[in-house]
Amino acid sequence: MTDFAVWAPAPAAVALDVDGVSYPMTRADGGWWRTTVEAAGDARYGYLLDDDPAVLPDPRSARQPDGVHARSALWDETGPAWTDDDWAGKPVEGAVIYELHIGAFTPAGTFDSAIAKLDHLVDLGVDFVELMPVNAFSGAHGWGYDGVLWYAVHEPYGGPDGLARFVDACHGRGLGVLIDAVFNHLGPSGNYLPRFGPYLSQARNPWGNAINIDGADSDEVRRYIIDCALRWMRVFHADGLRLDAVHALVDTTAIHLLEELAAETDTLAAQLGRPLSLIAESDRNDPRTITRREDGGYGITAQWDDDIHHAIHTAVSGERQGYYADFGSLATLAATLRSGFFHAATYSSFRRRRHGRPLPTSQIPATRLLAYTCTHDQVGNRALGDRPSQNLTAGQLAIKAALVLLSPYTAMLFMGEEWGALTPFQFFTSHEDPQVARATAEGRKAEFAEHGWDADEIPDPQDPDTFRRSKLDWDEAGGHGHRQLLGVYRALIGLRAEADLADPWLTHLTVDYDEDDRWIAMRRGRLALLCNLGEATVGVPVSGEPVLAWGSPSYGDQTTRLPGHAFAVLRT
Repeated sequence: MTDFAVWAPAPAAVALDVDGVSYPMTRADGGWWRTTVEAAGDARYGYLLDDDPAVLPDPRSARQPDGVHARSALWDETGPAWTDDDWAGKPVEGAVIYELHIGAFTPAGTFDSAIAKLDHLVDLGVDFVELMPVNAFSGAHGWGYDGVLWYAVHEPYGGPDGLARFVDACHGRGLGVLIDAVFNHLGPSGNYLPRFGPYLSQARNPWGNAINIDGADSDEVRRYIIDCALRWMRVFHADGLRLDAVHALVDTTAIHLLEELAAETDTLAAQLGRPLSLIAESDRNDPRTITRREDGGYGITAQWDDDIHHAIHTAVSGERQGYYADFGSLATLAATLRSGFFHAATYSSFRRRRHGRPLPTSQIPATRLLAYTCTHDQVGNRALGDRPSQNLTAGQLAIKAALVLLSPYTAMLFMGEEWGALTPFQFFTSHEDPQVARATAEGRKAEFAEHGWDADEIPDPQDPDTFRRSKLDWDEAGGHGHRQLLGVYRALIGLRAEADLADPWLTHLTVDYDEDDRWIAMRRGRLALLCNLGEATVGVPVSGEPVLAWGSPSYGDQTTRLPGHAFAVLRT
């Protein structure tokens, strides 16, 4: 016999449908409906609400073998044959994280095919794999941020069994696994949750209605989110989550959802006996997100830091459009490296208001901020999905890598970045609803047309070729120029084991620069990173024992001469 339960305070009657046979359910306290019936392990089931003949999938479905509009399937969470009993986990602070999209990481686009590439990541030296969302969404391929059944694993990737095999394989190679979880909105196609209860609020965010986490009947919605988050770590052995756009979580309660989730995550970590981490994507530049709960913060382990990305990218590339407008100078880069946030209660021209709050650098270590040169957003949300490697020299790419990987921050790479992949990562969808598909494609073109792009140049996200173009070409990694860049990435990651680079405090970081000559020098202990962001050879007044370089620097007693687009690491 199998127990079925669903939270559905909205309908007056609920019935369970198992393979076409209907069973009445009994209403219990708090809007829950329950029944116990005999169901085979491969049964397809769903719920009938009131007099509507449509069978809706389970809001807590573990499997959707036939897509998000079809019946759910039972899945035995004790079924996977785990071999990671000895996995003790690892802390995320100070680590190197590798973000990837399962569908675009390999030609086959599955968990199993991704396992075959894990040894590459081990050789690269990264500590964690971060998966872009793997929850169930409409269509065969997409970024995953339009998820509508958060508990189910996207079936085309390999479903829940495939995810379990992938995590187990990562742990067997010493790699931790982080899963990108989206709790701030629901996708436009296949979202049946409002039929069951008040999952959505009247508040709006960029993707539509916000999730009801502070209104009437929101306690069960919060429980829905927290149970889902903990499930990734408990059932699938994930080592933590990346929490998408937490600034879009509208919560006016005294105990913010993030604080509640962080507390329950810490409790689960104690039960499991291994570290569990939460990494927030936050646009607020608010240190409270990563301040410990006992000090009045939310207690989130770490957060993405777009200011570091913007400061490095603009200084190296020269781009200044849109939200890059306040960045670009070496003074801005130096200030951001020293302080973590550039916008810290300062005016943002893009937002046309003050933004952020200063990071207390003597209290919060730099390792609670993630630094990166590429992410799925910073590549895929460009009009053409073009990577820096498609526009910059190899030397410029090496400089960006050195600034991130030798900084005091927790570092993150985006798949293919390490060899300068030339394949784009474009915005792709496969919505099954023709109206949603058309609106998505037209909206994408209109958005960039407002910024001066020819609408005909914008890739159609619904075109299967847009997805195919976005897959990595692994043959590139062995090519001449790519192989050299890959070697530098490996060497830079290896240097992070140096004792001087283990210091997480920004108060101990020294940054000097020359705006006119376009050089910047970052010192950590006895190690110094010198970068020439310009094209002409310059002399940097720092000397020492050469450790690593890009280009052909020459070393003197008082000065190091750097060619254009080159860097040198010295032990002073």
